[in-house]
Amino acid sequence: MNSLAEKDCSGKTDYSLIIVELVARARAAMAEFQNDDQHKIDDAVTALAWSIYEPGRAKELAELAVEDTGLGNVASKITKNTRKIFGTLRDLSRAKSTGIIEELPEKGLVKYAKPVGVVAAVCPSTNPAATPVNKAMMAVKGGNAVIIAPSPAGYRTTHQCVEYMRAELKRCGQPVDLVQILPAPVSKDLTQALMEAADLIVCTGSQNNVRRAYSSGTVAIGVGAGNVPVIIDSSADLDDAAAKICASKIFDNSTSCSSENSLVILDEVYDEALAALQRAGGYRASANEKEKIVNALWVDGHLNRHVIAKDADVFAQAAGLGEAAESARFFIVEHEGIGAEEPLSDEKLSLVLTVYRAGDFAEAKDKVRRILDVKGIGHSCGIHTKNMVHAQELAEELDVVRVLVNQAHTFGNGGSFDNGLNFTLSMGCGTWAGNSISENLNYRNFINITHLVTTIPEDRPSEEALFGRYWTKFGQNG
Repeated sequence: MNSLAEKDCSGKTDYSLIIVELVARARAAMAEFQNDDQHKIDDAVTALAWSIYEPGRAKELAELAVEDTGLGNVASKITKNTRKIFGTLRDLSRAKSTGIIEELPEKGLVKYAKPVGVVAAVCPSTNPAATPVNKAMMAVKGGNAVIIAPSPAGYRTTHQCVEYMRAELKRCGQPVDLVQILPAPVSKDLTQALMEAADLIVCTGSQNNVRRAYSSGTVAIGVGAGNVPVIIDSSADLDDAAAKICASKIFDNSTSCSSENSLVILDEVYDEALAALQRAGGYRASANEKEKIVNALWVDGHLNRHVIAKDADVFAQAAGLGEAAESARFFIVEHEGIGAEEPLSDEKLSLVLTVYRAGDFAEAKDKVRRILDVKGIGHSCGIHTKNMVHAQELAEELDVVRVLVNQAHTFGNGGSFDNGLNFTLSMGCGTWAGNSISENLNYRNFINITHLVTTIPEDRPSEEALFGRYWTKFGQNG
């Protein structure tokens, strides 16, 4: 890297030469890429998908990710590298993303899709393979080039992943520089320089990274923090709910922002629900063990990187919970407090599930709202219920983008084959979380639209049609 960079008189590295070269190569690749040909675009997108979906590479990259970062587990990351990418390819293969994408003759409008330019894709350590490919697929679907800024912790994995993407692009005759990666060692300054030079930033990761993206001066899409609370309603199928919660909670050792962090259980079914959770593999911690868990998870007010996203037996040993806990699949910690001074109401990035008790549904809603106020506002929540009125109340009253009903949250929130959300690894959380999108990141976020506007028969309603109701209620004179 330093061979491309210069140092100023203070001895600091000048990253501009590195970024200028990467961006120039990206623009040249876009010029060469036939981004006005949907078939060529879709060939390139499919090539990117195959680069990680191919079984040998999916396994290799999963193993590398765990080895590099120490986060999650190989089996889950293989699933991420295949299921997420397969679902994303399904969504993208059904969409038109160049030329005329919509015609509305009754409005005299024709819409043309065009690239946004060079995309800076900031990616997290939790998904050093799947997230870069997911973003690259969406960016290239829009006819763009992408430069990936990986987490330093996952650099080796992301670099290998990019090499596979470039190899597949070459194999299908597409410009390899449609996908590039920052050179090692990646730093905040180098990533910042990329963000300032790109045409669009798409940032997934820490909220510090998201804030830097939004303050860079470049158009940015960031995503909010997760801290998902889920209600077990009195009408829920308890064993079904417990099985889904367990499967979701243990997936990749809770590295997902969509992993359940808290449950709010209605008093009427509290004991039965806890029993169902224990049957599903949960370990119900005692008051003394709860204190040990808190002390293990947080050090000086910060999550302990030595215990987060670890296997259950590793966490149990680190927390001193004993042999019975070591054979559990996740840990149930019953709690009452919610707030900034109550870390168990915050995101935990571990197999620890905080459980709250609520006297009725109104209290359950209030606790969910308060948990989201600690962290996770705008992101999502869920409910297990047979009463759709309760689910509708959550959607109407809570400031979240997604409310999942009777689903394993980790598998449903970022798109699923049995719900209508598009597949993604980046969930927008709306203005509630300071985000520019309130949907799952998708290819539409990577295109500009030109509107061809022609005249139509005049659509001018009468004054009575527009003002009549107001005049009748309030009169015409003040």
